[in-house]
Amino acid sequence: MRDEDVVIVGAGAAGLSLAYRLCTGPPNTRPPRVTLVDAPPGPLRPPERTWCYWEPPGGDFDDVLTASWERLRVRGPGGEPVVGRPAGLRYKMLRSGDFEAFVARRTERCSGLRRVVAAVHTVDDAPGGAEVRGADAAGEPVVLRARWAFDSRPPRPLPPARTTLLQHFRGWFVRTPRPCFDPAVADLMDFRTPQPPRGLSFGYVLPFSSREALVEYTEFSPSVLGDTGYDRALTHYVRQVLGLERWEVTAVEQGVIPMTDARFPRRTGAAVFRIGTAGGATRPSTGYTFAAVQRQSRAVAEAWRRGRPPVPPRPHPVRARAMDAVLLRALAAGRVDGAAFFTGLFRQVPMERLLRFLDGRTRAAEDIAIGLCTPVPAMLRTVAELPWLRRRAPAPAEAV
Repeated sequence: MRDEDVVIVGAGAAGLSLAYRLCTGPPNTRPPRVTLVDAPPGPLRPPERTWCYWEPPGGDFDDVLTASWERLRVRGPGGEPVVGRPAGLRYKMLRSGDFEAFVARRTERCSGLRRVVAAVHTVDDAPGGAEVRGADAAGEPVVLRARWAFDSRPPRPLPPARTTLLQHFRGWFVRTPRPCFDPAVADLMDFRTPQPPRGLSFGYVLPFSSREALVEYTEFSPSVLGDTGYDRALTHYVRQVLGLERWEVTAVEQGVIPMTDARFPRRTGAAVFRIGTAGGATRPSTGYTFAAVQRQSRAVAEAWRRGRPPVPPRPHPVRARAMDAVLLRALAAGRVDGAAFFTGLFRQVPMERLLRFLDGRTRAAEDIAIGLCTPVPAMLRTVAELPWLRRRAPAPAEAV
C-alpha cells in the first residue's frame, strides 16, 4: 500500500481542481503523493456538465473555455433589457469534459498523482492521518490511507437549515438553421417566463455562435419538475419568448443545486476535510460554485507547501452568507418578487460592482448601498425573523 500525502474523494470540479493545484506547484518544490478517487461509471458519477464563472481575461483555463462574453444582459418580466459590460471581467463557460482533459494533460508528468476508480463508503480519521474505504467496480474492497483526506461528495441529506430552496434546471444545446443569436452577449437571467408561486424562474442563454447556444430553463423553488415539466417550459421559452421556429437539440444537461443557509462543516475530523459544495463553496443566493472552488483549492495547496494544516478556507465571507440567508428566506416566504428583485439590482447597481458583491469581494459600505436597492421593508422584516427560526432537516423534496 502506497504511503499517501493526500487522498481526494471525487473527481468533479472540486476534486480535479485540488489535484491540479497540488500537482502543478512552483518549480523545485516536491509535489505531494496524491490519490484521486473517481466514482465508477453509473449513478454515482455525474454526467458532463457546464460550469460558469467570471474573472479577468487570462485565467488558468482560458485555453479550454467553450466561450466567454464581456457583455451581459438581464431581461425583466416585460422584456426590458439591462445590458452591462463589467469592467475588467468576462463571463466564462467551461465544460467538465474539457476541464478534465486539461487537468490530465497538466498533471501527466506528476509522478506523485494516481487515479483510482472506487465507490467510497467512508472517510474517517485513522492513526497518523485518514482512511478511505470503498469498493472497486468488481466489488473488491479498496482501502486508502493518507496524511490528509479531502471529501467532495455532496452531503446526503443536506444539513439542517432555516431555509432551503433548490435551483433546478434543464438546458438544451440548440442549433438553428439560420442566425438567431448574438454571440457577443450572454443572457444571465431572462424573466419572461411564468413565475412559480414561491421562488422564481428565468431563461438563460449562452450563445457560442449566431446559430448555436445553450438555452436553459431554471427555477428557484422548493421542489424539482418532472421531464415533461422541464421540456414544456423550455419549448415555451424557445418558441414563444425567443421566437425560434426551428431548432435542433444536440445535447441536454440537467441539474439540481441546493440553495440553503445550512452550515457546511469544512472539517469533519482531525485529518478529514470537505471541499466544493460539500464544504460550502456553493453561493446560497446564486448557485455559483466554480470560482469559490478555485479559491479553496489554491489556499489548500499553498498551506500544504508551507507545511501548515491544509484546512479549506471559508468560501464566502460571513457578511455575504448572512445577506444570502435573508434573501433566501424572503424568497421562500413570498415577501419579495424574485424577478423584480434581481432585475432591480442589475438596473440600479453597476454590473462590475454587483459581480464583485456576488463573489463576496465588496466592502461593507458597498454592501449597504446594494442593500438599499432591495425592497427594504421586506428585507428588514426578514432580518428580524431569522434569529427566531429553528434549523430543521430538509424535507424529502429538498434533500437532493
